[in-house]
Amino acid sequence: MIRIQTPLPERYTTAPIDELHERIGAAKATLGDRLFILGHHYQRDEVMRWADARGDSYRLSVLAQQRPEAEYIVFCGVHFMAESADVLTGDHQQVILPDLNAGCSMADMADLDEVEEAWEALAAVVDIEQVVPITYMNSSADLKAFVGRHGGAVCTSTNAQAILEWALTKDATPVPDLSVADAEVASIVADARARGRKVLFFPDQHLGRNTGITMGFTHDDMRVWNPRFELGGLTEADCKDATFLLWKGHCSVHQRFRPEHIEAFRAEHPDGIVVVHPECSHDVCEIADQVGSTDYIIRAVAAAPPGSTIAVGTEIHLVQRLDDETPDKTIVSLDPLICPCSTMFRIDAPHLAWVLENLVDGTVVNRIDVDADTQEWARVALQRMLDITAASTDPKPVPTAPGRPTGD
Repeated sequence: MIRIQTPLPERYTTAPIDELHERIGAAKATLGDRLFILGHHYQRDEVMRWADARGDSYRLSVLAQQRPEAEYIVFCGVHFMAESADVLTGDHQQVILPDLNAGCSMADMADLDEVEEAWEALAAVVDIEQVVPITYMNSSADLKAFVGRHGGAVCTSTNAQAILEWALTKDATPVPDLSVADAEVASIVADARARGRKVLFFPDQHLGRNTGITMGFTHDDMRVWNPRFELGGLTEADCKDATFLLWKGHCSVHQRFRPEHIEAFRAEHPDGIVVVHPECSHDVCEIADQVGSTDYIIRAVAAAPPGSTIAVGTEIHLVQRLDDETPDKTIVSLDPLICPCSTMFRIDAPHLAWVLENLVDGTVVNRIDVDADTQEWARVALQRMLDITAASTDPKPVPTAPGRPTGD
């Protein structure tokens, strides 16, 4: 997706960082409660220091929704996050993204035209009524609207298992109790296979695969849908046999982590702990000590014994912040080469100062405005997610590999 960011005036690009911080602070004080700045966990420290709230993308959008007095929501994150905030906040609130070039390569791996084409192609070879579309939160608003229109739901990395259990038992009689653990999950697997129930999961194949395997499905129950090829590069038999149709998408940061990184870390730190995000590939997740969402990783670090050395498989700015804020433990990146999220990195002090000083002058720049129809159906998909997770027990992160200790 092409987005054009206006070049910043020289007074922002050449200003010393201390001057920028003074200007940001002054603008923030002038705007007061009319302004609410959101900082995603992956943001650089020069931006995060100004955040009124920090968290993952969905939590931040909900917090913005809970601040109706804020006219301006400045989302220091990426494009799909700002869209979600616009979907959830009131009409009187304006959501602003400091740099329009801050996109998400994973979210851009599935667009509406491709997903609609996939849906039509599947409808020609399988009973489309048995297919439930599920989109990860890391997707555009129009894809959230697509799953809303077609009876699906959004998921996060925290609640993906609850959402997939719902999708695979939707309209089943009797409906399994999603609060019951292993024995009931086994019946979900058997029932889904017997009835030909399917999930089209996009845009991240790894979260779908890791969650499905945690539920008791196998690689044989899964196929990867490649939108570059006719019928996703699959045969009709593949489409009919698969329970999980996983979109060929990934996170460029999390896909960098490899099993050899874990092996090297354990060779150097035999008592060390490895915690990774479920956007990592399955061969990494199956040998990690713990696997879970960004919030899970934060809690796992907090729960580890003092003196622990912990290798974390996620974006480097969060890893470094955890190390800075947890002086009794050593937190390192699982990948020694260290790869930041290049699109998150676009948000910086010059762009933040630029949007805030424009607001002080009465000008809204870089507003993210989702059209009314898309907003309506995206809310439907998000509300389904909330209803599903409210009906189950605490959302389950992907559990640790067998035999390895847990931290939660």
